[in-house]
Amino acid sequence: MHVHILGIAGTFMGGIAALARAAGHRVTGSDRNVYPPMSTQLEALGIEIIQGYEAKQLEPAPDVVVVGNVMSRGVPVIEALLSSGIPYTSGPEWLAANVLQGRWVLAVAGTHGKTSTSSMLAWMLECAGLEPGFLIGGVPPNFGVSARLGRPPYFVIEADEYDTAFFDKRAKFVHYRPRTALLNNLEFDHADIYPDVEAIERMFHQLVRTVPGDGRIVAHASDPHVKRALALGCWTPVEGFARAAVAGARWTAAAAKGSDYSEFKVLEDGAARATVRWSMFGAHNAENALAAIACARHAGVPVEQAAAALATFQGIKRRMEMIGRVRDVTVYDDFAHHPSAIATTIDGLRRRVGAARIVAVLEPRSNTMKMGVHRDTLAASLSGADLVWLYEPPGLGWTIADSTRSLGARARIVNDIDRLAGELAAALTAGDHVIIMSNGGFGGLHRRLLDALSKPTSAACA
Repeated sequence: MHVHILGIAGTFMGGIAALARAAGHRVTGSDRNVYPPMSTQLEALGIEIIQGYEAKQLEPAPDVVVVGNVMSRGVPVIEALLSSGIPYTSGPEWLAANVLQGRWVLAVAGTHGKTSTSSMLAWMLECAGLEPGFLIGGVPPNFGVSARLGRPPYFVIEADEYDTAFFDKRAKFVHYRPRTALLNNLEFDHADIYPDVEAIERMFHQLVRTVPGDGRIVAHASDPHVKRALALGCWTPVEGFARAAVAGARWTAAAAKGSDYSEFKVLEDGAARATVRWSMFGAHNAENALAAIACARHAGVPVEQAAAALATFQGIKRRMEMIGRVRDVTVYDDFAHHPSAIATTIDGLRRRVGAARIVAVLEPRSNTMKMGVHRDTLAASLSGADLVWLYEPPGLGWTIADSTRSLGARARIVNDIDRLAGELAAALTAGDHVIIMSNGGFGGLHRRLLDALSKPTSAACA
């Protein structure tokens, strides 16, 4: 069967492409602005990518077109598709019908941490010899791919609350029908889809409604919005987790005071069950690990075995990924684009590097950020950094300077990426740690900065 995928270079749709190819289908697709890690994964799979969304790509007609949620009415290929009579479906629908049917689905939902936690969970099942299938919104280095069919029954899915397609405005995760569901956290995001946090709570409750009574829900015990979603009705046993003991938290973490959580004990009902020693750090990652351990245990993996698997967990690309160190300046790539994620990312690095200078570089790229929804909380989220650089793209619609006045001289705003790379390189000194935060390619800033730092005549090396 010839499967043609519109929006193939997104992390989710790129995973669909990998699964369809593994299932024996001929796979092609189209997209714009293709960049790693999906571009390299698709290239390795030998999948043909057509640049742009012109109608002629439907000739000759594929057997089915899988439509990504990046597509909308008015796009030439969409208008041609609707007129052609060619069968079409959404990515989540295709996945549910062709891969998830009959599988034990472990769905990882939440505003933050989905990719990291899904990767941890898949690795725990892998180390237990279960060979799970998975579709993750990133590329875990432990696996080298974002998706695989695996061996039945287990399948780990990053369960996104973003909408399914232009013809189906429900969240992607309502299609997955999990037996094990994780509600990791819940905040207001995706303002282009949801009017308020209450709407997101109601959508999360739609996921809760699909979990069977003999399944399991693992939920953040101290998140008020998760609690409200569950309070709308729950018919499944719930296990709570939190980094510290709170009401309803069965799973907690114990670490030394001031710890960066690179080592902590896993507590079940207050009793130590295992110790995690790993390369990750940050309290948020410890919570992600607790959630993954609870989900893995529901699938039959002993706590001690799940915790031991984390010792060889290699993290996830674009989640505090160290991409280079030049002249003792360390550069990280991170996907953080929501104030809460930005704050926890900086806090985690601070716990790791102590008094060393942290330089945060942010591109306000998400639809919610572009709409200015987070402008009042942006400065506070960046306050843990010693120096902050912000890229203000053309047509942002709000003024970054007005939102970051409280940062004073620490904040610098630039509207050109070439200039940003040059000025940033000139300002850095040995021992600095630079976090580049964006949910996109950031115009190749990462490589431009490393190249600028490598020049012998750079002011940064003087």
